[in-house]
Parts: sequence; structure tokens; C-alpha cells
Amino acid sequence: MTEPESAEDAYDVVIAGGGLAGSAAAILLARRGARVALLERRSDPDAYKVLCTHSLQACAYPVLDELGLVPALEKAGAVPNRARWWTRWGWIEPHASAAGAELPYAYNIRRSTLDPLIRSRAAKTPGVDLLLGHQVTGLLREAERTVGVRVSTPEGEREIRARLVVGADGKNSAVAKFAGVRAQVHENARFGYLAHFRDLPLPDGISHAWFLEPDTAYAFPNDDGVTVVAVLPDKKRLPAFREDLEGSFLELVRGLPEAPPVDSAERVSKIVGTVDYPLITRESTAPGIALIGDAALTGDPLWGVGCGWALQSAQWLTEAVASAATGRGDLDGSLADYARTHRRRLRGHQMLSVDFAKAAVPFNPVQRLMFAAAARDEAMARHMYLFASRLIGPLRFLNPVALAKAAAVNLRHRGAPAPHAAARRTS
Repeated sequence: MTEPESAEDAYDVVIAGGGLAGSAAAILLARRGARVALLERRSDPDAYKVLCTHSLQACAYPVLDELGLVPALEKAGAVPNRARWWTRWGWIEPHASAAGAELPYAYNIRRSTLDPLIRSRAAKTPGVDLLLGHQVTGLLREAERTVGVRVSTPEGEREIRARLVVGADGKNSAVAKFAGVRAQVHENARFGYLAHFRDLPLPDGISHAWFLEPDTAYAFPNDDGVTVVAVLPDKKRLPAFREDLEGSFLELVRGLPEAPPVDSAERVSKIVGTVDYPLITRESTAPGIALIGDAALTGDPLWGVGCGWALQSAQWLTEAVASAATGRGDLDGSLADYARTHRRRLRGHQMLSVDFAKAAVPFNPVQRLMFAAAARDEAMARHMYLFASRLIGPLRFLNPVALAKAAAVNLRHRGAPAPHAAARRTS
């Protein structure tokens, strides 16, 4: 391909989006010798994503470790995200086995803390140029291939050329749109609102989620003593929420089993949310282009997987293209490798999420089988935890042995009332 003409505007990689995925990719690629332009449309270096679960699943821990962020996260007050989940069969409470190692975890941390932290780390990485106030307005194309971007900056229009353009610009990705990457859009039959509360006690200080069938909710303790409380109700409840957002939000939370005591806590944010958050699946590559994070695949916020997948996709991309992006290999072949990894690791998860999101009805038979068994059996609870943390995929989660064990557990408990959580913990 044609090399960039201006040394000032010549990069190996240009990344659109200076959030979690983009900053992680910039750090990892630069460490492997790439010269990276990291573009962030907002001019404030402390800008952050507001609408988020503010949780990094355990699947992301190896990436955080590679980035060197674990000590900084813990210093910033990030909370290990162990969890328990309420179902009609009782609480699912994963614990390590008596002879086993501690269950894997990552962290809950507010994006107001996380985003500036990782963006600052990217800006300090040799080989990364963080360009604030730079918004992509188009792509540079040569022979059906993307070779750079056009951007709007505080100083005017600019062209930046690179071997590889990375779209890390979210679910409404401008890079994907300008490249003509088609999207599969899947309806989400739930809407969501969240708020932050200070000094909100939770049992054991761990994350809680409620599966009310079809409504769902969660409470995630975060840094600085702040807990994120979210509700994701069936869209049939939307008219009532629109009439009285605060009243409807608090009413749903107060009605949760073992509800968090929001009335005695201090609410430190507005109630924010969205009434339409579809799941979006795109091809993760095109000639000269790679998509990471929500730009490639936007999951259901119910499961809190977006941050983890943003970090993982940045790592997968780096592992596939780092050499080729610096002119030492076949870029098209490397992009194909990344696309295969992305599909293999995430499409199965997305398919299950799409099925759950489009039908706001009680659990289907397989879901009932697995959730009921996880509430009744410690080994099945651990199995559920590994899947919910995205440490195992759907094929392993629903393998014949696991399904048979779940059936045996439920048969053994047929007709028995759901055990009380405290009784299980002390038994």
C-alpha cells in the first residue's frame, strides 16, 4: 500500500475512540513497536462513559494484568466483583470448593475513575500520541482499502494516514458506518436505568443481581463507597416509568427480595438510562480496518460484559496484528486471524444474550434447568459463575455432562422449598 506522505501525520495505527478499548489497544500495540494515534472526540482528558455497568468481568483480569493496571485499580479503590444472584429457586452463591483455589474475579470501578486512568496510561506510553478533540468525519481510501481517516479538530480539518484504522468508537461507530460495515441489530425487550448511592450496605459487600422473570436488577459496590444500582424491566413497564421515573425506579428496587436499603443511603447521581439498547453484531474487520469493543459487538447491559470484552478484543487484535501493523507481515491475513478469534470467543455468548433479550418472558426450559441447579448445588453455582464471568463459553457451559448433572440436582430437590441463603452458608 502507499505510504503516508507526511511524517507528522504518518502512523502505523490510528484508533478512533480513547475509551477503554481504544486506550488498551493503543498501549498494547505501542509496546510492540507500533506508532499509534489515539483519537478522542472529547477534549476533556477526564471524560468518561456514563451509561455503563461499571464492572470488569473476571475474563478481563489477564488483560488488566498485562496492562499493568491491577495495582492502580486497587489503589483507586476498585472492588473485587464476587457476586450472588437471586432466582425463584433461591440465591445462587458461588464459593470456592473446600480444596479449590479462590474463584477468579476482576473489579467493579466507576468509569469516572477508570477511563481517565487508562487514558492517562495510554498518553504516557512511548509511541502513543493522544489527540483530544479529534472526531472522525470520514475515511481515506485507496483501491478499495482504508488508509487513514479525516478528522475534525479544534484547529480545523486534518487527514491522518495509517496502515490500520481501528474503530473503538462504540455501538454507533463512525468508522464502521463510513466503511459500510453492516450491522445485525437485535431487539432488546428490556430498558434500563441506574443511579449511584453512597453508603449502601450489601450482604458480604459483594455484587447482587436479581432475576425476576422478566424484570432484572443489580447492585454493584464500586470505588469510593459508591454502589451502582440498576433496574432492567420489561418494556411493558415503560409507560409507568416515563410518568414517574424516580418513583418507579425506587419502587422496583424496594420490592426486590432482600432489597438494598436505598432509602437510608445517599443518592449521589441522577437516575440515568436508556429506553432502547439493542444488541449489535458487526463483522470485526474490513480491508485496512478492525473494530473492537462495542463497535464490533454490543452486548446486553444486563450481563455486564461490555467492559471485559472491550479489553479482551483489544488484546486479541494486538496479538494478531502487531507485527503486520508495523510493516513486518501480512496485514490482511492478520486481520483475518483477529476476526476468527473474535467470532470464536464471542458469537456464542452473543447468540444466547440475543435470545434472552428479545423475549421478556420467564426462563426457557434450559435456563430453568441451569439456574435452578445452580441455586441448589455448590458445584453448579461455580459452573454458573465461570460462565457469567465469561471464563467458559456456551458449549462448555451447556455440555452434556453439565446438563445431566443439573437434571440430577433438580430431580433430587424436586418439591423441596428453596433453601434460605444463610442456612446454605452455614451448612
